[in-house]
Amino acid sequence: MSGVKKTAVTVLSAALLPLLAAAPSWAGPRADAANAKPPQPPAHMSDVGGARLGLAGTQVGTGTGVPALPKELTGRSWIVSDAQTGDVLAAHNAHWRLPPASTLKMLFADTLLPKLPSTEQHRVAAADLQGMGAGSSLVGVKENETYSVRDLWLGVFLRSGNDAVHVLAAMNGGVAGTVRDMQRHADDLQALDTHVVSPDGYDMPGQVSSAYDLSLFARSGLQKKDFRQYCSTATAQFPGDQKKGKKRATFQIQNTDRLLTGANGMTPYPGLAGVKNGYTTNAGNTYTGVAEDAKGRVVLVTVMNPSSKEANAVYKEAASLLNWGFAADGKVTPVGKLVPPKSAATDTKQAGASKSPSAGDRSARPAVATASQDSSHVGATALAIIGGVLVVLAAGGYVVNRRWPRHPRA
Repeated sequence: MSGVKKTAVTVLSAALLPLLAAAPSWAGPRADAANAKPPQPPAHMSDVGGARLGLAGTQVGTGTGVPALPKELTGRSWIVSDAQTGDVLAAHNAHWRLPPASTLKMLFADTLLPKLPSTEQHRVAAADLQGMGAGSSLVGVKENETYSVRDLWLGVFLRSGNDAVHVLAAMNGGVAGTVRDMQRHADDLQALDTHVVSPDGYDMPGQVSSAYDLSLFARSGLQKKDFRQYCSTATAQFPGDQKKGKKRATFQIQNTDRLLTGANGMTPYPGLAGVKNGYTTNAGNTYTGVAEDAKGRVVLVTVMNPSSKEANAVYKEAASLLNWGFAADGKVTPVGKLVPPKSAATDTKQAGASKSPSAGDRSARPAVATASQDSSHVGATALAIIGGVLVVLAAGGYVVNRRWPRHPRA
């Protein structure tokens, strides 16, 4: 090799080395690896929720008037369920353990929301922002600035900000403790496909979940009023830098859920109430969404890693599955069930000893607030809220809160 060529190779290697060192760790083979055969699901997976959900391929029941499933579904895994009853209407590789990307933030929020009062203020230390992966999505949290817990949750839900996640984790005692808390909560929810390594969903070796588990996280989170409010928020003002002697400036942040906001060429899905989208190179696009139709039916869908190159594939496939779910609900024979938490059985026994749930029991507290009470938190663009109807599932007496947001809020 000539001296010129050797010099060129040396310079190129030196330039690439920092980039390679900064690249995130992958939980498995790169989703876009050239000439690689697409991975196949295991022949047999977990049977939590029903034996059919542990089978590879598409599972759908029969029934009079059941519409055909949408064509051109390319997600590696997806699931459609009735959010109120927990009936799984159809599924495709529901228990395939795949990288979840930022949809794992649903578990993070469901775990930590009850622990941190929304009005609590926190001044961000440098250590709070340590440990984020290269290329993380950020909302713009700054060291030495003060934020309310509410500000940080808006950063998590709207901008999928890993910086906000790490600050909230620090307030919870640190990332390691938060990961343990999340894993314990996943185990209680019977989300046994999930292994938590990082609280923000960033690609990490061994970090996996499934379409089934992500649906459990969403359904559990939606029992909490603050979770519902955050995940249905379309736009919000986020605190900027505090300049001495001046009122603190804010800047607008927009939810990255395109089915909620209608951004990037999508049309907002009617009745959509969130929940969470995500993307990493390894996970591809992931999405969980819940919507209610005019008849009061609530359908929950999760789609993981569509192979389609269409930019909005995960949203379009989720929308088509929502449409199918509304058309099939009440007609199709369920192929499985979204199971209640293990702790629901304990809650049921405790509820039997008293006619009313305890003040601290979030999962069993009836939702009877009026629309005006809820809308006081969101001003002129308040949501219309459905009254507090409770649906008690046969399995474990798991209470489903049906105050679903009907329109995105600002």
